[in-house]
Amino acid sequence: MNIGDKVRLLRAKEQGVVSRFLPGGMIEIEIEDGFRIPVMRSELVPVSPLEAERLLKTSTYAPQKTVTPSAPVILSNQGIYLAFLAINDREYTLHLINNTDWEFPYVLGEESAGVGGGVQFRGIHSGLLKPKSQQKMNDLYAHATFETWPTFVVQGLWFRAGKSSLRQPLLKRFKARTTTFFKNKTTVPVLNQPGFLTQLDAETDEQPQASTSSNHGTQPQPKRINPEDLKAEMFKSNSDAGSVSVERPAAVVDLHIEELLPNGAGNRNSAELLKLQLDTFEKMLENAIASGMNDITFIHGIGSGSLRTELHKRLGHHPNVKFFEDAQKQKFGYGATKVTIK
Repeated sequence: MNIGDKVRLLRAKEQGVVSRFLPGGMIEIEIEDGFRIPVMRSELVPVSPLEAERLLKTSTYAPQKTVTPSAPVILSNQGIYLAFLAINDREYTLHLINNTDWEFPYVLGEESAGVGGGVQFRGIHSGLLKPKSQQKMNDLYAHATFETWPTFVVQGLWFRAGKSSLRQPLLKRFKARTTTFFKNKTTVPVLNQPGFLTQLDAETDEQPQASTSSNHGTQPQPKRINPEDLKAEMFKSNSDAGSVSVERPAAVVDLHIEELLPNGAGNRNSAELLKLQLDTFEKMLENAIASGMNDITFIHGIGSGSLRTELHKRLGHHPNVKFFEDAQKQKFGYGATKVTIK
């Protein structure tokens, strides 16, 4: 039996072409529609030339061909941030971050009280942020003068080449508040460094660290505090925060649409269904990591291969994934992936 030979299964109706020899006495065959399945060698028999001729007259089987799946494009529409990173125990650098898939032409400046009680604007930087990029500003902000920090103003547009929906320009003001700013130290997107973060393009205006306004009215004055208290808060361990309960997922997570939507997919299109599968995958993986699991298996099926390809792409770049591999081949074929967590 050689690669390219026509074979059929002893206990099933499927027939196909030998595409690869696998360890453990397994053979991968390609059946109709380009699907490949692993089968025990003892379960296969070669198709004789005469039998093959008769099968070709009654079967719709087509010769092996390469199929390039057209996976729906998953776009990130939100993720514009202002981030403050500590460079020492006295100063911060300001960064504007674009964690979306759009180009973001922007203007960034400061508003502060001017002479006579008015508002004075000072431009800091302007430019174009490419998708998944950031811009470091030159100004340094001292925690000793935190209570006099200005109101930061970001104006931006959205651009993507080709056809896309028209988006309204972004105009956001951010005023750091002592009651919330230092309680939300997190990993900053794109930079992957610890810092203090506020999202400017969230759907809701109730951002924990930001005070936004659509006019140039007088900004409320922040509460005056001792700079030493800020310093102590800045270096406070994240473990001091209240514990967060994380639901431990099952050891095997089925991502098939019929499992995620038992009542049917409704009017959802293929892109929306793929996004649901990827969101479920991300949530279950993060919960597995947070709850201390050693490994987790995702059943994604074979299909066109777009879901499996996207999962493997994301797993290959995940910092908490030790390695991943095709799981339980005899049970799932190549339709499941086992992830080993660091």
